[in-house]
Parts: sequence; structure tokens; C-alpha cells
Amino acid sequence: MSENTEPLLEEPPVAGNEIDTLLGSLERQRRTLAWKCAGLDAAGLRMTAAASKISLGGLLKHLALVEDDVLSQKLLGREPAPPWDTVDRDADWEWSSAAGDTPEQLMALWQDTAARSRANVRQALADGGVGHLAAFTDSRGQSPSLRRLLIDLIEEYARHVGHADLIRESIDGLVGEDPPR
Repeated sequence: MSENTEPLLEEPPVAGNEIDTLLGSLERQRRTLAWKCAGLDAAGLRMTAAASKISLGGLLKHLALVEDDVLSQKLLGREPAPPWDTVDRDADWEWSSAAGDTPEQLMALWQDTAARSRANVRQALADGGVGHLAAFTDSRGQSPSLRRLLIDLIEEYARHVGHADLIRESIDGLVGEDPPR
């Protein structure tokens, strides 16, 4: 299998098959998050809106953690990747520790994790398609399919892209639903 880590699709097709629609939707969310975080310095990535502690840098680190958890650990049963494998983290670790990371570190961590996730999805698709069952078993003894994991990840991104939208608008007025082409 190729180690190509480029997005499978950049946009969900208007009338495509299930996997192209799921992956296109996930890539749209990733691309929008990248756009909302682009061009900011460390202070910009640390800014929050209102009473929330959520920052754009924290979102990058949190979504990198979620990607690793869902599409590496749960899907394929792999051990956590760096930095998750060496930190003794509490529930807010990725949010609070992001303030000490540079914009380049945060973006690289998120981009590298998304690239691994793309490769992991390609592997699962080759091994059983969208119905490929995850290595993870929940508390009821059930293993979710790749389909379910992708939907859960799309939902996680969509929720946080909404946060990113509000934060970025409060920083410099950047608004919009999709990045410019």
C-alpha cells in the first residue's frame, strides 16, 4: 500500500458513493479548521472568545489527539503516537499545553496526525471497506465500523470548526463557511 498521505477527496461529491461522501466531508472539516488557524502567530492561537478556555491552538492539539485515538488506536489497535505516548495528561492537557507550543509545532502535530489517519483509513478500506470493524470494543462488547468512526470524527470536527469560526472572527474578523479556493 502506498504511504501517500494526501486527502482522498477534497470535497464531498454531490452524488457520490458512501465512502467518498464520508471522506470528502471529513476533509472539508479539516480544510476549514486549517483555514481558520492559518496565518496566526502564537498569541493569535492562544486567544479565546468570551468565557471559554478554547483556543485555536488548543483545537489543533485536541483534534490531533482525537484523530490519533479514533483512527489509529480504536480503528487499528495501535499504541498512542507521540506526544500522546509519553505524557501523563489530565482531561485538559491538550488544551492547556497548547499555549506553550509554537504555531509551527501545533500545525505540524495536527497535519502529521491527519496524514497518519488518512493512511490508516486507506488500510482499513483495503482490509474490509467502510464496514471494517475497529480493533476497539466498547463497554457493551461492540466494535464500531469504520463508517461509524468516520461519522463520529466528522461530528467532532464540525462542532469544533464552529468554535474555530467564532474565535477567528473575534481575533481579526475572518468569517466564512469554506476556505477560498
